[in-house]
Order: sequence, then C-alpha cells, then structure tokens
Amino acid sequence: MGLSPSQTELLLRLGLADRMVGQAQTATAPLPDDLRAEAEGIPVLSEDAPPTREVLLQAGPDFVFAPTAYEFTAEQGFASIAQLDEAGVAAYIATGGCEDRRMTGTVDDLFTDLESLGRALGAAEAASGLAEASQARLDEVTEAVSGEEPVTVAQVYVEGGTLSAIGAGIEYDIIRRAGGENVFGPDDAAFADFFAAQINPEVLAERAPDALVFAVSGPEHEQATRDYLARTFPDLDAVREDRLVAISAADAYPGTLGNVDAVAEIAAGLYPGAF
Repeated sequence: MGLSPSQTELLLRLGLADRMVGQAQTATAPLPDDLRAEAEGIPVLSEDAPPTREVLLQAGPDFVFAPTAYEFTAEQGFASIAQLDEAGVAAYIATGGCEDRRMTGTVDDLFTDLESLGRALGAAEAASGLAEASQARLDEVTEAVSGEEPVTVAQVYVEGGTLSAIGAGIEYDIIRRAGGENVFGPDDAAFADFFAAQINPEVLAERAPDALVFAVSGPEHEQATRDYLARTFPDLDAVREDRLVAISAADAYPGTLGNVDAVAEIAAGLYPGAF
C-alpha cells in the first residue's frame, strides 16, 4: 500500500497493482495518465490526508510505503510504526523522508529505495529497470546543462498570503541537480531545523534570484501562486521575465520517481536553450 500518490505510482511501476489493497491521499496529486486505469480498482482509503489508523488496518495490508515519518504520527490519528508492527504490518519510510535524513536527503536516495523495495517486494528486476532509466535521465540533464552559465534560483511555496522558502532536503538537491544555484541553503539559520521556512517578501526581493521554482497541488494553486508572485514582486527579474517554473508538489516527495521528473522540468525551465 502506498500512502501518497507518489508512492502508489512507484508501486504500480514495479508491477504490483494486483497486490495493492489501498491507495491514500488521492486528491493531493493525480496519478500519471498511463496509470489511472490500472489504479481504478485499488480502494481509496483517504483523499486529503493520510488514512486514520482504523481505516488503514481495516484494509489489511502486509506492507505500507510512506514518503515521510509524518504518515505514521499517532498524535494525528495515524497508525504508528509500533502499532503497525503489533498488527504484523511492515512499514517503510522513503530514505529521504526519514527523520534523521529529511534535512539532508538527495535525489540519489531514490535509488536506495528502489533497491530496497525491489528486494522486499520481489520486484528486483522491475526496480533495476526503473533505476537505470532514472539514472539515464539524470545523466542527460547533467550533460545538457554542463557549461551553461548558472542561473540563481529560489524555491518557494505560496499558500494563501503566506510565502515560504525551501533551503534543504531533497527539494534543495533537486535544484542543484537541475543546474540551479539556490539563493537559500542549509547554511542559512532559517533552515537549521526544518527544510522550509516562512519568509517576508522583502527577504526574497533582497536575494533577487534569476528564476523562481514553486511546487503546486494543481492548476488552481499554480494560477494563485503566479498571481501572488506577479502582485508581490513586480520588479523582480524572475517575475518580469516570466522565469517561473512550476512543479507538482508530489514530485518533491521523498521516495518518488517524480524527483527525476522535477529535475528535468526545472532544468528545462532554467536552461530552455539546452534542451
């Protein structure tokens, strides 16, 4: 069972559709078009948040795959890893989403997950194929952007009137792998304890990135973010020159093939002439 659309996608790509007893948080991101028919028969356990402990256990999974430790927070009403263990359910948190790795995770953590999942779920051959294809795509991006003049980038997230910047974790590494030079980073005090931090617009304006990358949950969120950026930063070169790159929020989750998609999409947005 995958506890987010990104994890559901990976399990489906491993050829495990007939063994899946549930999918979760389905409203947070759409599955790729080529997988939607395959996923239709898989019960939906939750739409906007992880499933409750009762709902998850009632589905009777043997194995649960989550992007982060949050999906196992008992205080939120979710099944904890200890509770799953008591029920005989194995739990796997994506490498880059583990508590001791969330701040330093990288895109390469995906390959650790593929190897581990392939071995644990009897899908080693499919996992190896996905790893090879993902590595080849990353190599293509690296070759395409090599020699390009680095573009300075800020990755932001807008929700209502709140502006946050991202300066650590897999999200930070995605920008690096795409050839961007992030104006926020792990050395900034704001990201000492968490990979994202709420900031004042003045802070972003002072850093003056050449481009802005932002994660969205869907078309409406993307348009709302573009409107906010245009309204708040009319004099920022990134806004004036429309160097705004939207990615799916689900593609930034740890343990997802979308990490590679995000690298490729951001690189193409930063260096359109290289592709």
